[in-house]
Amino acid sequence: MATQLRASLPACDHQPAPYAGPSKAEVLALRQQYLTPGLITYYRDPLLVVEGHMQYLWDESGKRYLDGFAGIVTVAIGHCHPHVVAKVREQAGKLQHVTTIYLHPTIGQFAKKLAEHMPTDSGLSVTYFTNSGSEANEVAILSAREFTGNQEVVSLRNCYHGGTQGTMALTAHSTWKFKSNPTVGVKNALAPYCYRCPYGLEHPSCGLKCAYDVENVIKYETCGQIACFIAEPIQGVGGAVTPPPEYFSIVYDIVRQAGGVCIADEVQTGFGRTGERFWGFQNWGVTPDLVTMAKGIGNGAPLGACTTRPDIAATMKNRVHFNTFGGNPISMTQGLATLEVIDRENIQQNAKAVGGHLQHRLLELQQRHALIGEVRGLGLMLGVELVRDRKTKEPASTETADVLEKAKERGLLLGKGGLFGNTIRLKPPMCLTKDDADFIVDCLDEVLGEVDKIE
Repeated sequence: MATQLRASLPACDHQPAPYAGPSKAEVLALRQQYLTPGLITYYRDPLLVVEGHMQYLWDESGKRYLDGFAGIVTVAIGHCHPHVVAKVREQAGKLQHVTTIYLHPTIGQFAKKLAEHMPTDSGLSVTYFTNSGSEANEVAILSAREFTGNQEVVSLRNCYHGGTQGTMALTAHSTWKFKSNPTVGVKNALAPYCYRCPYGLEHPSCGLKCAYDVENVIKYETCGQIACFIAEPIQGVGGAVTPPPEYFSIVYDIVRQAGGVCIADEVQTGFGRTGERFWGFQNWGVTPDLVTMAKGIGNGAPLGACTTRPDIAATMKNRVHFNTFGGNPISMTQGLATLEVIDRENIQQNAKAVGGHLQHRLLELQQRHALIGEVRGLGLMLGVELVRDRKTKEPASTETADVLEKAKERGLLLGKGGLFGNTIRLKPPMCLTKDDADFIVDCLDEVLGEVDKIE
């Protein structure tokens, strides 16, 4: 007999088209035979997604899901937003490709809009468009090295900055690293991970020892020759790890005094996701020298960007450099249309209101379920770390995997992250409603109750 569930998906007017494509078994067989096995899938029974509308997805059977992970934080304003679809469809009928060696109006218009969204008087006004966040970070590192004349880069443990060999070298844990990763010129400082403080201290009595570790790394491991410091304002893949408020102001001062520049990786935190501010770094009262972005910038388009000051951007003139696909008319149109929707539909404000409601309810849930060790994050970038024991903080990795499976059965798609894979990542499309947020919590309430009984 089926269990009667309390949690149910909010109503949705969208009716998906009947699916007439290959069966799920055929799709899986094609993938297994012709795609690299390095491509992972979520879920013990992989999900076949065939249609999306705003915060919802449908599988081949017509079952609806609330996307609580936004395609790994990629869909900012909702799947197939009507305004974006119309703009891209119109552009696709006119011109699909032209490289940056020619002129096209949209790339300049989009760059201007991005500059207008940077903090006043920050000087962040010049953009280099790419195809991904990995590529944007590569451009930022190259620019920093050319600008400073130094080679050493400092990143944080538990970070994630991309899937190219160069950006994987920035990642300081084995989950994402290959043995062949070049680590020359990259040093890793301790992450501001208060819940699992490497020093066993507590904030604020800790004196921000993790921040001053950056100073030690620069002094003893780079011989003072630092090109740049790169960090996410909130660590995404690392499990929504949120730093103490003072952390970045201390670190940025240390880096600049040593002659380096500061890079904010806004691939997951940017475009209003944290609610209070448009950019994640603004929550910490700092201004970086370079800002990298991707994912939400194009609401699903293969698009990334690096925005910086004109003096730093000028270093790219030192050699012949261009990008065949970065800045193509289709991606630029989708990016510009996405930014228009973010502004017009008050997406940032919605992330703040709905994210605040969701976090409040998650904190209430923590009181009822001992598996929840910490709820953290800002806006609609939240993490729920699961532990088997709140005193020892033993990671509940298996339980987290079970939560994802059981949530999927109920129509909720979640992410997971952290070195131990024990943090539920909640980063839905920012058009999420309070009813959707309530469904997420009610669903987790049921699921955690079941997992508790299993254990």
